[in-house]
Amino acid sequence: MSIPYRPALAGFEPYGAPQLDVPVALNVNENPYAPSPALIADIASAVAGAAGTLNRYPDREFLDLRQDLADYLAVESKVRLAPEQIWAANGSNEVMLHILQAFAGPDRSVLTFIPSYSMYPEYARDTNSTMVTVPRKDDFSIDLAELSDIFARYRPAVVLLASPNNPTGTALSTDELTAVMEASIGNGPEDAPGSDCLVVVDEAYGEFRRDGVPSALELLSTYDNLAVSRTMSKAFGAAGLRLGYLGTSREIVDQLRIVRMPYHLSALTQAAARAALAHSSEQLSQVQGIREARNEMAERLSSLGLEVAPSDANFVMFGTFPDRHRIFADLLDRGILIREVGPDGWLRVSVGTPEENDAFFAALEEALA
Repeated sequence: MSIPYRPALAGFEPYGAPQLDVPVALNVNENPYAPSPALIADIASAVAGAAGTLNRYPDREFLDLRQDLADYLAVESKVRLAPEQIWAANGSNEVMLHILQAFAGPDRSVLTFIPSYSMYPEYARDTNSTMVTVPRKDDFSIDLAELSDIFARYRPAVVLLASPNNPTGTALSTDELTAVMEASIGNGPEDAPGSDCLVVVDEAYGEFRRDGVPSALELLSTYDNLAVSRTMSKAFGAAGLRLGYLGTSREIVDQLRIVRMPYHLSALTQAAARAALAHSSEQLSQVQGIREARNEMAERLSSLGLEVAPSDANFVMFGTFPDRHRIFADLLDRGILIREVGPDGWLRVSVGTPEENDAFFAALEEALA
């Protein structure tokens, strides 16, 4: 049998972190706390109500959900957007795919600074876009002195910036954000002379940023070529819901509406997401506890003589090890699953419950010994 496989996919494996049955899984940056009984009850009620209309297609424009997301951002980031400036899809992964479908594609490039989220090259590959990666500095920041030359050389259609960054946990400063936006002006793709690059700041872990660390949402009123993506998977403890969203200009949202599949957000997803958003104050209170646990985890790792990257996320990257796989394997043998990802020598661990964190450190100290 001969099947016309797409050459660009030759040799690739499906994306996915290991899914192993272990006592302590701290490898995929999930919120370690299950939804509260009150939230579960409200989601169940909302989904039951939506189930009565499953013979009909869902609301294609989901403006009620977009209004709820706008209201949430106004509280969390103090930035008020109109519902028409919000877009949502099945996880921030699908949001990113919509962006590249609408603005990248054949003969256009997508730029990012590495190390960064490992899915970015896959988005580019799946949309026939050219992926361009530029190394970060040793402290994982962006070399601002090189920005103008980089943008002028590659003329990217889309720039993807994770902040807080995955896997390092580091966030972009206001100076870095502003410098990237200024460099993007007039340096869009060559097939659109005079255009700006679309800059997408991926804030999947935005709620976990430390006090004083800015959200790129604050720059939306200044730059109309900026989009800021978020997710309900992390701070809301709703990874199983699969709801990602972004804030940007209405013009950019209108382009995303062109490439989305019809009725891409099910009625059940919309109902569950709105029920979860009604509990946003409860979830943000929980986020504060996770931030404190992250800071404690970083201090404890440092006390073991390890190097720790400054984290504004719900995980910590630490190292460095001559043979990081040995540490990873030793932890796994002790029932602790973390992530062997990022620059050579580094490992990444998600913040768990207090009991999970203690189990991780007990195993790590044994592995280090």
